[in-house]
Amino acid sequence: MSSATTNRDVRIEDGVLVGPLRSSVNNSANVKGSIHDDATASKLGFRGGTVAGSIHMELFPPLLLEAFGQRWFERGTLSMYFLNATTDREPVRAFLRQPPAGATDAQVDVWVEREDGMRVGEGSASVGDPSEPTALQRRPLDRFDPGELRMLNGITPGYEFQPVDVRLEPEAQANRMKVITEKLAWYEGESPWGGPIATPAAMVQLLYAKSVETLRGQIGPSVGLFGAIELRNFHGPVFVDRPYRVTGHVLAVGQSPKTEYMWFETEMAESSGTPVAGMRMLLRWMKASSPLYAEA
Repeated sequence: MSSATTNRDVRIEDGVLVGPLRSSVNNSANVKGSIHDDATASKLGFRGGTVAGSIHMELFPPLLLEAFGQRWFERGTLSMYFLNATTDREPVRAFLRQPPAGATDAQVDVWVEREDGMRVGEGSASVGDPSEPTALQRRPLDRFDPGELRMLNGITPGYEFQPVDVRLEPEAQANRMKVITEKLAWYEGESPWGGPIATPAAMVQLLYAKSVETLRGQIGPSVGLFGAIELRNFHGPVFVDRPYRVTGHVLAVGQSPKTEYMWFETEMAESSGTPVAGMRMLLRWMKASSPLYAEA
């Protein structure tokens, strides 16, 4: 096995960039009634409060910089399907297959493993305009028949979210820095584009939270969790303390034995209308957490 030391504690093994072992913090453990709360998660069959998949995505920027350079933050994607949940501070590591030398449009495999080798998530990362679709764009969205939905009843493909205005406040970014798994200096100070930029988890929050909240009255009380996330930089990066408008729509809805789920896409634009970033997400809601599935 060949191995070489690279920047930011990233090493190369047989053509794969391997990140350092990190302990991802479940920083939402105190959000009672969520999948991140030990009591709620245990009641739903998990080992304990789970670490959000968006937090695991923050393992990748050092590897993305090594593979693609700063251009990834301008025209790159990170597309992940989550396979197994982890709990607070369980050691995890990111992997990224090296792109061809000098490639300006490239896509490669990525994955995250727990210290014992359990695969947490897998997908793709790209820069520029590669010819093949991303990992989540390749994934069928109609794997299960929607059947009779209860929580997502009335939400159909094409449903448009209400436009929402978002901003990553400096205080929120500062709080994220206290627990972030993998820091970059650009998150806190000057970056090649000017001011500090958003972390992957912060991007997910901006592209997800307010948009989905507009559905809360229809879905009712229930526990949700991320099933898959794809981040896309169109004209990035996303900056701290800058206003953006987020729009989006539903791609597909369905159910599995334990969940109802929704695939959707959102897009973030500057006030000029220029698209900055986007996201494709699979969001699941646990049937056992909803009064709509309570036994009569």
